[in-house]
Amino acid sequence: MKRILVWDWPVRIGHWLLVGAFVLAWLTSEGEEWRLVHAFAGGTVVGVVLFRLLWGMFGTQHARFSSFVRGPTAVWAYLSALLSRSAAHHAGHNAAGGWAILALLSLGLLTGACGWLIYEDIGGEWLEELHEGLAAGMLTLVAVHVAGVVVGSLAHRENLVQAMFTGFKLGRPDEAIAGAKPLIAVLMLVWVAACAWWLAR
Repeated sequence: MKRILVWDWPVRIGHWLLVGAFVLAWLTSEGEEWRLVHAFAGGTVVGVVLFRLLWGMFGTQHARFSSFVRGPTAVWAYLSALLSRSAAHHAGHNAAGGWAILALLSLGLLTGACGWLIYEDIGGEWLEELHEGLAAGMLTLVAVHVAGVVVGSLAHRENLVQAMFTGFKLGRPDEAIAGAKPLIAVLMLVWVAACAWWLAR
């Protein structure tokens, strides 16, 4: 194997935008003076998630859900192999990581939707509690995801965090994507900004 381009610009920028927006939303969740910033951060999360869902169907090879979403048997097999230190290397996401990504996207969308309803004064205290519960669940899942990244990096002797910055991972030459799609990344940023503005207006 050699270093190949695996993650395109939309995936990488979207990933770190999601990280930053979630952290900002969490830090500004208390206090009325941060309401607008919190709503903007939540709108950013929703914008990134909506784009990622679309990119998961029409994006580059390793961005597509069809390349990494597998059934429970495959997830269990990967986790079992990981424990026995015999897990196969994946150029893209492994089966367990695929489930984590789907869960994070789902929680991000649900949390953002609840937050928007609250921002529009729709619903009541129960919706606020649901919003907080979903956000707490997302934070827990983020912690699990980070732990998985650490374990995966050690198991495969590859810096997965660095790969999400550079786009390069170990893999076979035929697994490399053709290009990083910078123009799509620009369009994504415009879309995310529009979503954040609309939801926080």
